[in-house]
Amino acid sequence: MDALDGSSFERLINIQSFTDEELKDLAGRLADEEREVSMRRRLLHAEMDIVRAETVRRLRDKNRSEGGLVRDGDIAALTDILSGRGYSEDLQGGE
Repeated sequence: MDALDGSSFERLINIQSFTDEELKDLAGRLADEEREVSMRRRLLHAEMDIVRAETVRRLRDKNRSEGGLVRDGDIAALTDILSGRGYSEDLQGGE
């Protein structure tokens, strides 16, 4: 079996049997693989950033069309709830 074939574990177990050239080749291949993995990771992070930005944009647009995140009466209702008075009539549908 070539020293560059096999699993990482097998390579590490047999590392002392590698020739200088095999070690040099292995180091180069591992460096190339690491660069590929790093590039893939950077691309995935960029893609995730774009997805998050689009999600935020859509939420912002949706909330603008629906009157925003805080509606009239929300602060008063929150104050009532936190003070122990319960829900205001506005939130209970005017009952």
